[in-house]
Amino acid sequence: MTGHQRALPAPRIRRVLNVVLVCLAALGAVASPAASAAAFDHAHAQWDALLKQHVAWTDGGHASRVDYRGFGADHTALRSYLAGLSAVARSEYDSWTRQQRLAFLIDAYNAFTVELILTKYPDLTTIRDLGSFVRSPWKKKFFMLLGVEMSLDDIEQGTIRARGAFDEPRIHMAVNCASIGCPALRPEAFVDTRLDAQLDDSVRRFLGDRTRNRVDGGVLRVSKIFDWYAADFSNKAGSVAKWLAGYAAQLADDAANQQAVRDARLKLEYLDYDWSLNAVR
Repeated sequence: MTGHQRALPAPRIRRVLNVVLVCLAALGAVASPAASAAAFDHAHAQWDALLKQHVAWTDGGHASRVDYRGFGADHTALRSYLAGLSAVARSEYDSWTRQQRLAFLIDAYNAFTVELILTKYPDLTTIRDLGSFVRSPWKKKFFMLLGVEMSLDDIEQGTIRARGAFDEPRIHMAVNCASIGCPALRPEAFVDTRLDAQLDDSVRRFLGDRTRNRVDGGVLRVSKIFDWYAADFSNKAGSVAKWLAGYAAQLADDAANQQAVRDARLKLEYLDYDWSLNAVR
């Protein structure tokens, strides 16, 4: 030490060290999974804004139509949202609540479905035009999610419906396959704070649509969805008919038919599925 250098007083050294330690701790918190999780927008504001602008209820609120041309004009915003989804690490996702994880997966499925449609729109009449003889469009791996390359089936079948994951049959009225036969794409994002109410509302809107679900001539005729995913509804309620029994008011208009639905004593038949694109006319 030269004559011009002086040692810092001990109290001042301690104060400086404390400031350094606080800064290091703050940097560590920013890099931690908990802080990263807090940074993710669980309101899905970007997606919510796009849906509000480009999706509208139709048929008395039982269905919706999608303005894919409008989504195309806002493609930059859509891709920004998708990039945010893809940036979520598996460790971050695992730190979230059940509701946050499920809302994230439903919104991801619906947003990446819109992205898939835009790869060929308007030169398609159904999402199945995007598949081939050997591979369906739902098995195309075209995006990254939770650190791995995924397809739409990987979200729905491999993650949401995975054994022990969610046990939630209402998701079949929430994930949207871009088709007229599918339950509506809601003009809002699914969010953790309202997820149960949103799922219930989506179920009631869909089951209340007499073109896709109804009591007719002593037979309960419902969407093919209840045939394809019968195991999910049966695992939850014992059978498809018993699960539907909780929605008698949506499925039938008169008291006698409603009681027959509640008693699960009507024969079930499954209606044809309309794969036409759910685009605005």
